Amino acid sequence: MTTEAAPPPGSAGTSTASPTAEQFVTVQQSAEFAGLRRSHRSFAFPLTVAFIAWYLLYVLLSNYAGGFMGTKLFGNINVALVLGLGQFATTFLIAWLYSRHAAQQLDPKAEAIKARMENGA
Repeated sequence: MTTEAAPPPGSAGTSTASPTAEQFVTVQQSAEFAGLRRSHRSFAFPLTVAFIAWYLLYVLLSNYAGGFMGTKLFGNINVALVLGLGQFATTFLIAWLYSRHAAQQLDPKAEAIKARMENGA
């Protein structure tokens, strides 16, 4: 199967060699790449576990603590509504925190690895 797609912008006339499979394996086994993975996992895994626990708590309270969830806080606003909206707020907070973490911690490390691979080092 062939395509007639034009080359990406800025690539005309440049011939950069693609990294080989061996280079990818070497980079994957490097301490620098392990540090990048560790930085990602140490941030993403705990937040994922915390969010799933928070979500399951909400579901369990909704199913088994109807009286508590129906407690009115003010006006027609009850505990269930506040906790449900808290789920959305938590989702956006985690996305923002991850975005900030990626920009400050992950992207610079990944760019350094990428640059080294592109330069053949």
